[in-house]
Amino acid sequence: MSWNEPGNDKKDPWSGRGDQKGPPDLDEALRSIQEKLTKLLGGNNNNQDDDDSPSPFSSGASMKSLGFLAGGVFAIWGLSGFYIVDEGNHGVETRFGQYINTTQSGLNWHLPSPIERVDIVNVKQQRFIEVGYRSGGSEQITGSVPKEALMLTKDENYVDVRLAVQYQVKDAKKFIFNVVNPAITLKQVTESALRGVVGSSAMDFVLTEGRSEIVTLIKKEIQDVMDSYQSGIQVTSVNLQDAQPPEQVQSSFEDAIKAREDQQRLINEAEAYSNDVVPKARGAAARKIQEAEGYKEQVIAQAEGESNRFTKLLTEYSKAPDVTRKRLYIESMEAVLSGTNTVMVDVKGGNNMMYLPLDKMITQRQPTTLSSTVSATGSSDQAQPQPVAIQEQVADHPVTRAREARGRQ
Repeated sequence: MSWNEPGNDKKDPWSGRGDQKGPPDLDEALRSIQEKLTKLLGGNNNNQDDDDSPSPFSSGASMKSLGFLAGGVFAIWGLSGFYIVDEGNHGVETRFGQYINTTQSGLNWHLPSPIERVDIVNVKQQRFIEVGYRSGGSEQITGSVPKEALMLTKDENYVDVRLAVQYQVKDAKKFIFNVVNPAITLKQVTESALRGVVGSSAMDFVLTEGRSEIVTLIKKEIQDVMDSYQSGIQVTSVNLQDAQPPEQVQSSFEDAIKAREDQQRLINEAEAYSNDVVPKARGAAARKIQEAEGYKEQVIAQAEGESNRFTKLLTEYSKAPDVTRKRLYIESMEAVLSGTNTVMVDVKGGNNMMYLPLDKMITQRQPTTLSSTVSATGSSDQAQPQPVAIQEQVADHPVTRAREARGRQ
C-alpha cells in the first residue's frame, strides 16, 4: 500500500506523519546523512536521538578516517591525469581552455579534470572530402550532386565536375583552435577554388588535355587559402574523379569527341607516312648528291689528266713532230680497229690491201684462219701455220708493230 493512500496515516517518508503537507525537515535530513557517514567511517553506530549524543566528526578516529578517504580520493584524482597517446597521434593539453602543450606518442600526465584536459588528434590519418558527388556515408547520397558539380566555364558552357581531396593534420594545435569546423571549411575552400579554376578555363581544356594542370592549380590554391587561415591542414592530393558535360548534351559531345579522335588518328597516320617517306627521300637525295659529287670529281680528274697528258704530248711533239704525229695516228687506228673483227693487211709494194673477214671465218670454225688468235688473244702462239708471205706482211703492218712496241713497253 502506498504511503499517500487513504488509511495509511503517519507513514510518509519525511516525518512519519500522514497529515503533514509542508516540505521535509532539513535538520532530520542532515542527521540521516550524518549517520550514514558515521557508519561508513566506522564511528559510533548507536541510534540515539537525543541531543547529548557525541557527533561522529568530533572523534579522532573519524577525522583520521576522513583524512584517509580524502587522500584516497586525491590519489585517484591524480592518477586519472595519466593518459596514453598512440602512435601517429598528438595530444593537445589545455588548462581551463587555454593551450599549454602538445604531447607526442607515449605515456603522458596532466592535471586531471576539471583543471586540464587533453584532446587527441590523429595526424597520420588520411582524411578526404568529396565535392560534386557522394560515395556514401551518413547523408546516404550516391552519384552526382548537381548543386556542387555543375559549374560554368570560360566559354559559357556547363560542365559536371567531381573532385576528391585528401588531407591530413600537420599541426594539431592550429587544427583545434584556429578553425571551428576544419572539414566544412576545407570543403567550402575547395569548391570555391574549383569554380575559380574551371571558370577561367575553356570547356575543351577542362574535359581533355587540361585535367592535370587544373588539378595542380586547385591544389595550390586550396593550400594557400588554408595556410592563410592557419588551419594546420596539409593537402596531400587532389583527384579529378570525373569531368563531363551535362546529361542533356552528352550524346552531342560524344559525337564531337569521336570526330576529334578521328582527326587525331588521321593526323597520326599522316605523320607516320611522312616519317616513312621523308627519310627515304632524303636518303635518295643524299645518294644523288654523292653520285653527282663523285661524277664531278671524276670529270675534273679526267680533265686534269687529259690536260696534263696533252701538255706533255705537246712538249714531245715540239721535239719530234713526225714521230709524234705517226704515233698518234697509230694509236688512233688501234683504238678504232681494236673493237672490230676486221683485219686489213697491207701488201708491201702494192696498191691493194687484203681484207680478211675474221668474223665469218671464226663462225665457220675453219682451222686455217689467220687471225683467230689475233682477235681472241692478241698473240700467234696457237695459230695454224700460214704462208710465209702473209706472215711477213702481217708482222710488217703498222698496227702489228705498234702492238709489239706497246708490249715491249
